Formats: sequence, structure tokens, C-alpha cells
Amino acid sequence: MFASSSVGCPRLGGSSPFSTTRAPGQRPRKIILLRHGESVANLDKSIHRVVPDHKIKLTKKGLDQAREAGHRLQKELGPSDRLQFYVSPYLRTRQTFKELSSALTTNEYKVFEEPRLREQDWGNFQAPSEVMKLICEEREKYGHFYYRIPNGESGADVYDRLSTFIESLHRAFDRPDFPDVLVLITHGLLARLFVMRWFRTSVEEFECQDNLQHCEFIIMEKSTRGKYVLKSPFRKWKVPEASEVLSSE
Repeated sequence: MFASSSVGCPRLGGSSPFSTTRAPGQRPRKIILLRHGESVANLDKSIHRVVPDHKIKLTKKGLDQAREAGHRLQKELGPSDRLQFYVSPYLRTRQTFKELSSALTTNEYKVFEEPRLREQDWGNFQAPSEVMKLICEEREKYGHFYYRIPNGESGADVYDRLSTFIESLHRAFDRPDFPDVLVLITHGLLARLFVMRWFRTSVEEFECQDNLQHCEFIIMEKSTRGKYVLKSPFRKWKVPEASEVLSSE
């Protein structure tokens, strides 16, 4: 179903090949980030003790959410828009793409698996619930960005691998045949960190944001100046603290 995970791979996972119709360096008019549908682990976290995170599947509700998201995505597209998908290789994101893409009846698309969009590593099989409770409490005190899960990753680690993916995207944007709309099917924390890295917002801003709901998406739209603006900002659970260093891209 999926083409190679390489950003520049020319093979297809969708409709017919694209023709070269765009000027060199013309970036997609929309970048859409979408979280996967509801998974079985969202209902029962103890499953992480016996099933690897990358093998967690969607619930019936999650499959329905993905199909509905496909219909919402279709409404964001023009009749001639071509899409390029990058999908986390986890089962739940693969399933989300499969259901979502079934609703795309008129638009051409390519799809690639992208391991750098995978979920934050929580350290293989998770520890018993009482241990995980202590880890989560410590993470809340320390901060989600800097706290490293034992045998896993910190938010900062994920930020670094997303940085290399974004660099790859910018190189891919130089191709004259890059599609009109880019869609990333990923995970809640990953979507927040992608936006943080793209717009170079602060750690304090990241820490105050809520994850996307299941199959919710946010849209980055290219302005007339060629810069991207966030059409649908993340919800916040508190006002961020003042940042000592502010920067923008």
C-alpha cells in the first residue's frame, strides 16, 4: 500500500503519476496535520504492557472517525488539487490513512511512510500501572518537552528528528511537480512539535497546548506572501509563561 519511506522517492501509492506543471520552488498551498483515530490503547492503557506501541490498532469508533475525516478533508480540496501524504508507520496511522483515503474519490495522491513521524518512544513494553503513574507525575513536574521517558525519548528528541524531516520537506518542495496539498498523518504530540519547529515557537507555548482530538486536523495555509499561517491554532489549557527568547521563521 505504501511507497518507500524516503521523502524524495518517485514511486506512487495512489492514483496516476503527476505531470510537471508547477514552477520550481513553489511550496504546497496547504499543509494539513491529522492525528490518528481512537485506538484500543486509548480505552485500555494496560494493553501497552503486552502489545508493542507500533502494533496498537484502531477501535471501530476510530475507523469511523478516519472515514469521516476523509470526507472533511475532501471539502478542503479543490477539484484539481493533488495531494502528498506522509504517514507514520504505526498500525493505527496506517489504518487511519486507509479509511481516510477511501473518501477521496476525485483527487490524485501519492503516499509515503515516514518513520520520523512515529509516536514518541515510551520505552518498549510499558511498566506496570503504578510505575507508569509515577513516570507521568514526574513528567508533569519536569515538563513534557525536556523529560526523557526511561529507555525512551524526550519531547526534545522528537523535535530533533522532526527537524531533519522538515529539512527533507524543504528540499522536496524544490521539485516542480510537488503536489498542491501536503497531509501528515501522525500522533498528537508529533503534530504539536511539528508546528513548534516550523514556526519556531517557544517551549513554554508547546507546554500549554492540548493534543488534537482523534482525527482532528489543523491546517497551515500559504499566504500571498508565501509564508504559512496556522488557520486553526491548538487549544490551550493555560496561558504560556513569558519566553526569554522569541524567534520566527
